[in-house]
Amino acid sequence: MSTVSGGGSSMDGKIPVFVFPVQLDFYFEDKTTHKRVVTIYNPYEFDVTFKVFCNNPKKYAVVEPEGRISGQKCVDIVIRHVAISPQSVETTDKFRIHMFEEGTNEVLGKKVILAVLHPGLPESESASLGNKQRKALGVFPNLTSDGGPSQPPREASSPNYIACFVAVVCILALFLPTSCESNNTPSILKDYPWLELSLNQKLVFSYVLGLVTMAILRT
Repeated sequence: MSTVSGGGSSMDGKIPVFVFPVQLDFYFEDKTTHKRVVTIYNPYEFDVTFKVFCNNPKKYAVVEPEGRISGQKCVDIVIRHVAISPQSVETTDKFRIHMFEEGTNEVLGKKVILAVLHPGLPESESASLGNKQRKALGVFPNLTSDGGPSQPPREASSPNYIACFVAVVCILALFLPTSCESNNTPSILKDYPWLELSLNQKLVFSYVLGLVTMAILRT
């Protein structure tokens, strides 16, 4: 992890850099908050590389401070606060993430993340993180981690009423008498010869019923 030198805006360069969260909140009395996960997104079609800088690298340990992100992917990096002390409370440090064009040293964009050590315990930590996480996922819902594929949850779909209607029609057609079995035709249907189907017609209805059934099961 390199050192941040000088100032700079939270986002500059040729392209914007998207990260979540944009601020790391550590709490002095809650050890579970001494480790934070930062997600770096690459919503672009091309591959990029990244590097993490910090103005106070001795206070933090960054897992994989540099790496590569494929197009339409994202990566998670872990940042640990390793210098928790009363003297560090209410101090703010800066992380700067540089994004490069793969294979070059050309900086495409930069993003600054603030790191703050708060006193005491967090208030409504789980609720606030949940709301932030839902908002972040809404920005790039189709991006998956470069560490492994993930499947988005399937949305509930309404039943295909047309396919159900066609299936019912096919089932009724299969129950109609076959023309080659006219001797066994019920007397109530003898006055309606158009209700008798040929064997080939029933084969067609059976084939359509199979296709419709598969379509219904997939919805």
